[in-house]
Amino acid sequence: MNRKATALDVAKLAGVSRSAVSLVLNGRGDGNVALESQQRIREAAATLNYTPNKIALSLRNRQSRIIGIVSDQVVTSPFDGNIIAGADAVAREHGFVTVVMDTELDGSRDEGAVETLLDRQVDGLMYVTVGLRPLHVPANMERVPSILANCFDDRPEAGVGAVIPDEVRGGREAAEHVMSLGHRDIAFLAGDSLTPAAPRRIEGYRDAFLRAGLPVNEARVLQVGWDIDAGFHGAMKLLDGVEGARRPTAILCANDRLAIGVVLACYRLGLSVPQDLSVMGYDDEFRVAKAMVPALSTMALPLREMGAAAMTALLGDVTQHRTQPPEGSETHRVPGGSSTETMVPCRLVVRDSTGPVPEGR
Repeated sequence: MNRKATALDVAKLAGVSRSAVSLVLNGRGDGNVALESQQRIREAAATLNYTPNKIALSLRNRQSRIIGIVSDQVVTSPFDGNIIAGADAVAREHGFVTVVMDTELDGSRDEGAVETLLDRQVDGLMYVTVGLRPLHVPANMERVPSILANCFDDRPEAGVGAVIPDEVRGGREAAEHVMSLGHRDIAFLAGDSLTPAAPRRIEGYRDAFLRAGLPVNEARVLQVGWDIDAGFHGAMKLLDGVEGARRPTAILCANDRLAIGVVLACYRLGLSVPQDLSVMGYDDEFRVAKAMVPALSTMALPLREMGAAAMTALLGDVTQHRTQPPEGSETHRVPGGSSTETMVPCRLVVRDSTGPVPEGR
């Protein structure tokens, strides 16, 4: 049986010291080993099919190279799994693995889930939620570097950093999209105020009117819920029995399911989308928004980007390296606290459900 190559074998083949091999193959070569020597080391390692012993490396560095992720429902929900996918991709790229525990929306299990991961000697912790919400962060998360994704610390002192979607900007850009098509009579169907996403998206809608120098018709803003039937009934209130000149020319929705309900109401009333009414969703829900007829224009939540940004920041704390947030993000310090909050922009996706304002309007 052939003997497995060692770091010393790589050093001899590359004509460098063993310590140089260790520095380069463990990602610390820049500034410590000449670029030409780094190249020879990598070529020698490839020739000998050598890879560092991860367990031995972890023992030397006193790191497990494991990141624990606690989820409220992301693992068992059809939504938001891309947050964990984005986080895991960054972790793997940096030689870490992730271990995920799902509490299935049972807040009483939070601290126990964190403790179980801490018992596995994780180097850091991330908490991920389905839908933006405040979180009563388990106190034991503070024993290792920690970060929140799609949620934020509900304590006044805000002790744990968070990466969240920029919902205000998303609501504003959704309204600005239909305004660019000539629409001015624009309604907004929002979810309930129990989740922070709804009021933030409404704030963005109002902000778009303010920036355009236009008044906001508060009668056009309805908080109806989050599901298809809520969108249907909300749209019927705005459209049924209303003459064309008094109908809104566009309806923005706080999620894609509401937008589906609006389109169904249009079908019931014999209205065409987008010829008679433009409809805008939010979330870019997988297998829903693109598959709709007509395909929904929407604001895509930056799920994968949030997961990647949160993991990048967390690994920066774990390894003590400086990191940068994603392009277009805004990072600021939470008032009265020591943590930071990074807001990742949503992405406008233009499809077939929005079009020019109808003639005569």
